[in-house]
Amino acid sequence: MKLASFTVDGRASWGLVEDGAVADVGAVLRDRFADLKAVLAAEALTAIPGAAVPAERIPLSRITWLPVVPNPDKILCIGLNYEMHRQETGRSEVEHPTVFARYANSQIGHLADIVRPKVSTDLDYEGELAVIIGKAGRYIEKADAWNHIAGYACYNDGSLRDFQRHTHQFTPGKNFPGTGAFGPWMATPDELGELPGLRLQTRVNGQIVQDALFGQMIFDIPTQIAYCSRFTRLEPGDVIATGTPGGVGAKRNPPLWLKPGDLVEVEIDRLGTLRNGVRDEI
Repeated sequence: MKLASFTVDGRASWGLVEDGAVADVGAVLRDRFADLKAVLAAEALTAIPGAAVPAERIPLSRITWLPVVPNPDKILCIGLNYEMHRQETGRSEVEHPTVFARYANSQIGHLADIVRPKVSTDLDYEGELAVIIGKAGRYIEKADAWNHIAGYACYNDGSLRDFQRHTHQFTPGKNFPGTGAFGPWMATPDELGELPGLRLQTRVNGQIVQDALFGQMIFDIPTQIAYCSRFTRLEPGDVIATGTPGGVGAKRNPPLWLKPGDLVEVEIDRLGTLRNGVRDEI
């Protein structure tokens, strides 16, 4: 299944994406589930196909896409998780994943514009695979990690590099409003199959700037889930952005900073393509 959050006619909802339309399951199940996060918390994904049968089909051209999970309890981002990216940053090898947090209100959906803030022009792209947690857990073992995943989505973990470099902490540069693109939808694991051979590409104005296979991650997804669950309880709807490959704009010569009018695309095999323009903060 492909599941999306959206607004239509000023109303927020969620539903099942099929054949150029979305079945408005959120309207059918609104008395049971306020949003997609509530569905995940109830472990009720199996209720969706039946509820989709009577649901209104809304053409995708009519909706405004929201972040797949607009209100996650937390967004955990894995840094420096591809060898080429680690090398281009000059960072040392580490024994454990590098983890930082992103705030939910920094996120935007598919086709929304990434916002370049007034205080910086060092706006960079970071195409990534996002993991959406479907089952809560603490001290999760790697062997059981797959059972805690509800689905996957494309993510662009946009960064303001000068703010990121102000100190050794990544947080300020990773949390400007309108810089974390998440979508278009969440695909359940059966849609993707085995992950290691799947390809991620990031394009800026049609030019490929990042290209990698998920099998090239330094810390694989079960390791990320197990490690994160050691220091926090993972909740349904939580998001883990699994790291970006090499090729970021900051490490190019000259740097490739995003500017108003650019189009950024993050495409993942079998999953889809997340597209976002870029505009200046008003």
